[in-house]
Amino acid sequence: MGAAKARILVVEDEPALVELLTYNLERAGYETAVARDGEEAELMIAENKPDLVVLDWMLPYVSGMEICRRLRARAATRQLPIIILTARGEETDRVRGLEAGADDYVVKPFSPRELVARVSAILRRAQPGSDDEILSFDDVQMDMAAHRVTRDGRPVALGPTEFRLLHHFLSNPGRVFSREQLLNSVWGYDAAIEPRTVDVHIRRLRKALNTDGQADLIRTVRAAGYALDVE
Repeated sequence: MGAAKARILVVEDEPALVELLTYNLERAGYETAVARDGEEAELMIAENKPDLVVLDWMLPYVSGMEICRRLRARAATRQLPIIILTARGEETDRVRGLEAGADDYVVKPFSPRELVARVSAILRRAQPGSDDEILSFDDVQMDMAAHRVTRDGRPVALGPTEFRLLHHFLSNPGRVFSREQLLNSVWGYDAAIEPRTVDVHIRRLRKALNTDGQADLIRTVRAAGYALDVE
């Protein structure tokens, strides 16, 4: 992990929390940079895109939610992994963070060890598999070398978590996976995350794949989970 020296941008305005985050991330072998508000974060990302962003929900001037949405709306940062830090413990607030485009969330107060585990898991999963791998199912094709997905020849814009989720389905077509199995395989760590997290990302994946009214290739299996399948 240390050899890779991935660069993490910490977007946080509380000095004590900045110190806690940077200390633990650097101790784990990462480089860190710090932005104190959303506008500074956007400038820093435009100048030197990091490998991952740890983004506080409550920031001065522009909220973390809004920054997350802006990053997801731009082609250059659509694939950028984002973890949101939030003091809000309600499940609906966490789901809102995921729906804004975050890959994960960590609720304050949190264990620094858990945060580092989340960061390393997301960075590990963000790496494509075999460079020459092309996966396809029905009219969906995933080119791992180009990190590109198309449906019926049309480009499909996916965030990093949806990309990994689709990769998992394409690698196992027709197989039904429970939410817990998807959390273990796609998120890649054991943590107390609600199964509803999976539902949010499935909705985002469906929305991206089905923009032109094509058949929904993701089948919901009642009381079981999800599968990539054709009716």
